[in-house]
Amino acid sequence: MTAIELARPISVVPAAAHDVRARRDLFLALGLTAVIVTLLAWNITGFPSASDDEGTYLAQAWAVQHGRGLAHYTYWYDHPPLAWIQLAGLSWIPAALAPGLTAVAAGRIAMLPVQAVGLLLVYLVSRRVGMPRWAASLALITYGLSPLYLTMGRQIYLDSFAVVWMLGALALALSPRKHLWHFAAAGGAAAVAVLSKETIAVVLPAVLLALWQNAARSSTRPWAFGAFVSGLVLVGCFYPLYAVLRGELFPGAGHVSLIGAWQFQLGSRSGSGSVFASGSGASSLLHSWLYYDAVILIAGAVASFAGLVLRQVRPVALAGAILVLVALRPGGYLPAMYVVQVLPFFAIAIAGVIAAVVAALPPVHVRWRWAVLAPAVLLTVAVIAPRWYVGDRRALGTNDNAPYAQAAAYLNEQLPGSRGGTVVVDDVLWLDCVDAGYPPDKVLWFYKVDLDSAVAGRLPGGWRDVDYIVSTPAMRQDPNSLPTVRTLLTNSTVIASFGPQDGRIEIRRVDKGATA
Repeated sequence: MTAIELARPISVVPAAAHDVRARRDLFLALGLTAVIVTLLAWNITGFPSASDDEGTYLAQAWAVQHGRGLAHYTYWYDHPPLAWIQLAGLSWIPAALAPGLTAVAAGRIAMLPVQAVGLLLVYLVSRRVGMPRWAASLALITYGLSPLYLTMGRQIYLDSFAVVWMLGALALALSPRKHLWHFAAAGGAAAVAVLSKETIAVVLPAVLLALWQNAARSSTRPWAFGAFVSGLVLVGCFYPLYAVLRGELFPGAGHVSLIGAWQFQLGSRSGSGSVFASGSGASSLLHSWLYYDAVILIAGAVASFAGLVLRQVRPVALAGAILVLVALRPGGYLPAMYVVQVLPFFAIAIAGVIAAVVAALPPVHVRWRWAVLAPAVLLTVAVIAPRWYVGDRRALGTNDNAPYAQAAAYLNEQLPGSRGGTVVVDDVLWLDCVDAGYPPDKVLWFYKVDLDSAVAGRLPGGWRDVDYIVSTPAMRQDPNSLPTVRTLLTNSTVIASFGPQDGRIEIRRVDKGATA
């Protein structure tokens, strides 16, 4: 067996033996996934701290679910809407299993099936690129037990939907049966991935490479690519078609537009700087990722570039290498959730390179081979396990969201008279207020008070039309850029406070008689 022949082709395995192997794969993947999903679910409501992005996506899903459009405010094409449409479709799960949770806690539970599918696909893709069962299991475990995954995987991010669909596209492109409908479905899955989070589009070359390799030396290769492109275009065209039908494809006076949003995202949006520039946003973000898990990030980056020389691992390695290069580009915008897209490809690349090294060892007796490998395994475990234990223990035992839960309970139980008034909140608490009976038009996301003319129109008297403001760390982060919010914080009195000083949440009554 050579370094790149990591497993015998499935086509030469007898049907009965193949069925047995498939069942073993299924039971093993399901068992490992169940363990990891249990760890994800454990303390999912307490850690990590709820982010404003999570609240935004939940509120947008609520708008879809209740027929209010694609967002709870003006939808301006900042991201394609398919991810939160999927989230809206999953909202029945927490409602049935755990009613009464805060909105973000319920939304995180709704994400667990998505994460379970992603874990299973990591195993499936690993097997389809030719890894033996133990290596595919290693990829799944490396991905699922990483403290970075147990942190980011709990949160409600569009990237989680996108990476699952892109892994599905890879699995279909690598289908051993090579049916044309598999390749068309791979194109459709890739389009759904891009319509879930547009940044995942950079990984499309990896899917094309997988398709090219899987259809090698076959007269069906042109048909395979034709089927893939057909699926990609037919599904992907619905988004620009939506903008065309609404008259919002091109920029114009008095309306948002798809191309205008692209111009902002690609040209006008402030960059994060270079990861190599100390103090830049990108550098700080990279260090925060490395704080949670330097092992998978460093080993995954190395394995992605090393895996480019291994034919079978090359498509996945290419995906990881592209994502690394995109993150390293100077001056671009690097969001905190970008790493969600990176982790599964890194995990598969790591396992693939290790499997290639094991396969390349001299053909000595199995007992002696493991005598050589055992010290390396023990040394690796001794280095990695303590680091992962610290990070995973924090994820399983820390409650960072108690202040949000207390504030949501106070807004629900202690301010019944305020439900006829206007409340300014961050997006983490927006849906909690709506679920508690506050009129949606009277619950204002703080950014929109200053930046959305439609929201400003609801306040003809300016800041004095607001009755309460809920001050949170996100709201206090940059108050000078939002003059109305700054005025509300200045001219209001704390009536309840929750949490420690550095993360406190304050319920504040607006002093309407104050001088601005």
